[in-house]
Amino acid sequence: MFGHLFISKSVEPGDIDTDVSTEYIKRLIQQNYIKDTSVLVVLVGLKTWGRKHVDWEISAALNKKVGGYSVLLGLCLPTHPDYGKDKYNPDIVPPRLVDNLKSGNAKFYDWTEDEFKIKKWIEEAFQVRIDKVDKIDNSREQFKNNRCK
Repeated sequence: MFGHLFISKSVEPGDIDTDVSTEYIKRLIQQNYIKDTSVLVVLVGLKTWGRKHVDWEISAALNKKVGGYSVLLGLCLPTHPDYGKDKYNPDIVPPRLVDNLKSGNAKFYDWTEDEFKIKKWIEEAFQVRIDKVDKIDNSREQFKNNRCK
């Protein structure tokens, strides 16, 4: 829907062979998908909080790479219980995203189809990337397994 505003670097089902080692998968995510991102958009659905690959993508974005660090922009999808609420429940949002929301290195909004808002939020997130690089929190241990079914 917003492909003309940014370049999607999403890891799609089947892109990475799951029969290879965890470390190899993490390295592929870092090198082939995340290395040149400036803003990582995290689409937060009902079970996003517990997905290991989401955690690894967020972690990869927060590591220094070519072009520097990425900042996080969380978008709460209409399928999420917190959609349309004033506050989010940190227990059902990806923990590494929550860490960076607390530190000021991330933004979190409800999903919209309003192109103007999406553009504005990406620009705001990019400014955070410049101003808050010292606020990155990537200290959490990476997920070894999915935490939800």
